[in-house]
Amino acid sequence: MTTYGIDLGTTYSCVASVDDTGRAAIAKNAVGNDTTPSVVYFESARNVVVGEEAKNTALLYPDLVVSLVKRQMGASADYEFHGRRHTPESVSALILRELARAAGEHDRSTVEDVVITVPAYFGIHEKEATRRAGQIAGLNVLDIVPEPVAAALHYQSLDSSAGVRHLLVYDLGGGTFDTTVIRVEDNDVRVVCTDGDHRLGGADWDEKLADLMLERFTDLHPSPDPSADEQFLQDVAAAAEQVKRSLSIREHARHNLRFGGEAVRVELTRGDFEALTSDLLERTLTITERTVAMARERGVDSFDDVLLVGGMTRMPAVSRSLRERFGFDPHLHEPDLAVAKGAALFAMVRQVKNVMDVSGPTDRARRAEEVGAALGITRAQVEQLAAKTVTSVSPRAFGVKATDSTDPLFATDPGRARQYISHLIEANTPLPVTVEDGFATVWPDQEQVEIDVWEQAGSVASEELEHNVRIGDALLTGLPKGPAGTPFRIEFRLGETGLLRVRGWDPGSGKEIRFDVQIGGMSHDDVREAREAVAMIRTSG
Repeated sequence: MTTYGIDLGTTYSCVASVDDTGRAAIAKNAVGNDTTPSVVYFESARNVVVGEEAKNTALLYPDLVVSLVKRQMGASADYEFHGRRHTPESVSALILRELARAAGEHDRSTVEDVVITVPAYFGIHEKEATRRAGQIAGLNVLDIVPEPVAAALHYQSLDSSAGVRHLLVYDLGGGTFDTTVIRVEDNDVRVVCTDGDHRLGGADWDEKLADLMLERFTDLHPSPDPSADEQFLQDVAAAAEQVKRSLSIREHARHNLRFGGEAVRVELTRGDFEALTSDLLERTLTITERTVAMARERGVDSFDDVLLVGGMTRMPAVSRSLRERFGFDPHLHEPDLAVAKGAALFAMVRQVKNVMDVSGPTDRARRAEEVGAALGITRAQVEQLAAKTVTSVSPRAFGVKATDSTDPLFATDPGRARQYISHLIEANTPLPVTVEDGFATVWPDQEQVEIDVWEQAGSVASEELEHNVRIGDALLTGLPKGPAGTPFRIEFRLGETGLLRVRGWDPGSGKEIRFDVQIGGMSHDDVREAREAVAMIRTSG
């Protein structure tokens, strides 16, 4: 009955489970490391390598290696290797398969039931793509949990303080960034607010550093053109990551670059690196300012702890900037492992709840005994896990496309009038939530209305179409003929799992349409076919 938490990271991934002492423990990978590079090398049509070896192979065969695939989750992107097409979901599934295989070997068990983490700021498309990746990998995905929530659960498991505590989680990983304020008390973990940028992370620091190192080499040896050689660019990228890590613990770093029979020693100071990437760090601080302001609006004026999560938070500039800008006293909270460990705890909570919720009141005690025996924990611990609640918020706003009745064109030609997004659910609304609002037809005798559902795409909610992304639609038909401006209503119901249910209806006639927002990209048949295809591929680490 062991359940696993998987931190499916942009650059590194990690797996954990809860051991027989009730503590979350890391399942080491095939080479004995806690974390695995989220890199896939397509050696052949039937064999892929995942992890450190794949990352090293990128230096030799860059065209056969995929990295940073997490940034493509939810997008319409394709890869082709050895005559076979792969989606971001299927590539991520290969990573998950290898993580599960290695964890199973380490724990001498079979990894089936899992919780997978995602950045707090992931939208519906990205979350659903992550869930599909788990399904394609042949896993039973119990839930998708935001990374800072997982980190807070791990923090709570180690902290014996009583009463209410407010945490600010600053999570800067390899490819994503978010800040989240979380309220913890006994069995309750509640997200207050969150903000972030899922395309900002350590890879951007690496890219700036690689560009600088390439520039210094090219200044001295411009011919033959080093930037035209893919293998040399991979060498520079690997060197940039190594130098970045060195500058997190030392004031100076150097690296020898070689190309075309020439060699250049590139020397950098921590100050050089911080100046080079100051704009990236400033972006994280701006997001943090927005999060702190939102928390203040919701009655949270101070934080009992500021947790630094994600490998990039080891950079001294992060802690220093948070102290200088906000007066925080942040501390590193197992930056590479906390999310996976918290996900393992959440997986156990979810599994216990699933089992206990199907038990009637008369056999609940007996069921708790059975669950405890299966998990190796006491009945009291089972009851405590079953009582734990985790409440999140909607990281983004959701709305419908509407026509601006104040546009002068509306009176003569409403089809050409300005269109905008009317948000029914605002960002940082606690889940679950149900919201309804009134709208009106724009044409005389209009008998149907297209309900276009959109999700906030930018970092700040905006009613402009270009700052939102369309995620679903349906047609409300059979409306009685009437003048332009005939009212109808739309209801959004957003659940804790991220499922958005939409209802549109005409109060007069009772005509209505109900639909769940179906995320494009892969149908159930596509997922099944991808699962069968991935099952035919051998993974190794």
